[in-house]
This record gives sequence, structure tokens and C-alpha cells, in this order.
Amino acid sequence: MNKNKTISGWGNFPNIDGDLTKVKSKNHLIDTVKRSKTVIYYGNGRSYGDSALNKQMVQYHRLNEPIDFNLETGIVKINANIHIGELIDHILPFGWFPPVVPGTKFVTIGGAIAADIHGKNHHLKGCISQHIISFDLLLPNGDIITCTRQNNANLFNATCGGMGLTGIILNAKIKMQPVESQYVEQTCYKAENIEELFSHFEEYNSNSYSVAWLDCTAKDKNLGRGILITGEFLNNKKLKEQHFTKRIKFNVPFYFPSWFLNSILLKIFNTFYFHLSSFNERKKVIIDYENFFFPLDKILNWNRLYGKHGFVQYQFVLPKENSMEGIKKILHKISSSKQGSPLAVLKLFGKKNDNYLSFPIEGYTLALDFKNHPLVNELLKDLDKIVLENKGRVYLAKDARIKKHIFEIGYNRLTEFRKLRKKYKMDLKFQSLQSKRLGL
Repeated sequence: MNKNKTISGWGNFPNIDGDLTKVKSKNHLIDTVKRSKTVIYYGNGRSYGDSALNKQMVQYHRLNEPIDFNLETGIVKINANIHIGELIDHILPFGWFPPVVPGTKFVTIGGAIAADIHGKNHHLKGCISQHIISFDLLLPNGDIITCTRQNNANLFNATCGGMGLTGIILNAKIKMQPVESQYVEQTCYKAENIEELFSHFEEYNSNSYSVAWLDCTAKDKNLGRGILITGEFLNNKKLKEQHFTKRIKFNVPFYFPSWFLNSILLKIFNTFYFHLSSFNERKKVIIDYENFFFPLDKILNWNRLYGKHGFVQYQFVLPKENSMEGIKKILHKISSSKQGSPLAVLKLFGKKNDNYLSFPIEGYTLALDFKNHPLVNELLKDLDKIVLENKGRVYLAKDARIKKHIFEIGYNRLTEFRKLRKKYKMDLKFQSLQSKRLGL
């Protein structure tokens, strides 16, 4: 089934008039790939920028896909078009949970591997690729090969984090982690500035999960103030007694006017949220796993809050030794520009892995949302310079605008990735707006 329509990523920027072919079988998928001059796989549209956009796109038509799960070992074999939330619904009642999850449960398994997702526990558990046993990959010529760290290791390392540019991931075997509850014990720690926030991260780095909300509108002595949030699954051994009910969700039914997220409103919201969160400082609160891992999923179509022109998410990581000063400079630049970010999330990364284009390196990562506007473009150029000066890099799953020469400096295994693409003729078949922009 072919439909020519305007399609975008989650940021609603950029938009493209593309031909999206929805396939219902593996043979139909192989035939579509072989017939297409260039193609990219479009999963559930949760990458923010242009990494899944092309004139020709392909997508599995949603079916009731089986999940092959071993209750004893925690190993799941799962089709790549299944959402992480569907996986959790299937395995959590039996006492298992994915070892790594992103900030939304609506990401497909294939998309998670292609972006080599990280979560609130990278400092301890790394990326999703570090828990993958194997996956099947569809190559440009229609061949399907199994990739592991031992067999076809170069394809494994290129595909995990390769943004769909090595082929189409069909399924994967992944090791889950045992849990005893659907609830998380959450603790908040207030920080009056960025120095105190970093100190909290280091002091509580043994916690399984940690993430910080940060106030981008704060200045001077309060620059970088925020709330560190840590979490641990409850070990109450009452999993089977708990009820797994569908949560009530809110929906944003239309695009908000462009003036809605203005600097005054952002300042008021950030100040209110900081002081409101301070009331629960150091109190242990029991919350549902969805509220801890996927808080924004309660608001369906929340991306419409930014208006019809969409928004740009900018996520970067700096080496640990440069993180403090680099992030200070970035926060100062943002607060001075008055182009505040409605959502700013800081996390601590552990050591990097061996994948060619995986984003995390040991250090601190900051994710920022900006309403799409010409003034924001100028601000982001300034942020690019600071990231480069501090030997950092930008996350491809969030990117919609970085320049080729800036991207290349951040990723030192890019030459290997390009050579592999040429070897298998992937560069001629699997293309996206992002790959063309970055010369991948």
C-alpha cells in the first residue's frame, strides 16, 4: 500500500512529501527494498529529526506480532516493529523488564537498536546493544544475515547506532533484567546551581537510575539549578499481586499557537516547578514505572504544544573532564538568548562501547527542546561551537540540522562506517535526509 503524504519525525521538523510503503510480510519487504532506488525504514516516527525521512520509505503494517519469551532465562526474541511498551506489557507480569529504555515506550525495537538507545542507567548498564544477543539484518540485495558480537561483528557494530543505514533490522534476541515490582522508589535532590547538581550525580552514582531536570532560564548564582531524580525498582516480591491497568492519558488535540511557549511563560513554569519539586526533597516516594520512565507518554501528541512549525531537540555529550565548564557555557548562552528550553534533561554516561556511531561517551549529556524559530538556529550554531571546543558530540536520533563538518569531528570511527556502507553497497540503497546532509 503506497501513500504519498507529508511525513515528519516527532519534532514535526523537517517535513517531507514522501512515498511510504506499508508492507505486510517479509517477502513484501524484501521486494520493496530491492525495487526501490533508495529507501529508509520508518518505524513509529519517534526519532526527532530527519533520520527516518526519505522520498521512499518503508514500514511494517501493524500486526499482532508474537513475542517469544523464555521465562527462566529472560531472553526474548522479538520482531523489530514491536514497541518497547508492548514488550513491557508482555514480560513485566512475569518479573522481567528491559535492561535499557529511552524516555518513551513508543519506540520500536528496531528503532531502539538503530539509535543504540541509552536510558537513565547508562552509567551502570550502558546502551541497549550491550544486552543484545543477536539480530537479523536485511541487506540491500535482499539477503538476510544474523549479526552477533562474534559473527558479522562489523555489521553488528555498524548497525547498533547506525540509524538504519546498514539495512533493516527484522528481529532481535535481547536479555531482559529481573524485577520484583512494577513500582519504583524515587528520591529527589534539589540543587541550587550546576556545581551542586554535578555533586549530587557523583554522590548518588550507585543508584540504578538517575536523571536531572534542569532550569535553563536560571542565571548567575542559580545557573544550572535543577532536581536530581534517582530510582530503584521495589524489591517487594509482590509482582503477581499487582494489577497492570491501562493508565488514563491526556491528548493534545491540535497544534498550539506559536506564541504559547514564550520566554515569560517558560520562566514562570521553571521557577514554579523547581520550588514545587523542592517540597519532596530527599523523600522516598513510590511511583508506577510509567511515571518514572515515561512521564511524557501520559500526554498523547505532546509535540503539538510547540505549534505547527515544530521543534528541534538538541542533545550533546561532553567528556567528563570538560562537562562542568562546557555545560556552564552552554547554559549561560541559552539563558542570555532568552530562547529557553521547555525541557532540559541531564544524565551521567558511563564508558563508551565499540559501535561505530553510538552516541554515549563517558561524561554528561544534556538534552534540550527548542521551538523551531530562526533565532534558535543562530543559538544552536553557537552551541555547536561550544560542544566542539569541549570535544563533545551530538546525538543523531535527535538531530535535524547539524552540519557535516561539525558532525565528523565528533565521531572518530566514521571512516570505518563509510567503508562498510560502500562494501555492502548500503550507501546506494539505504539513505535518509540525515545521511545525505552528513555525507554518510
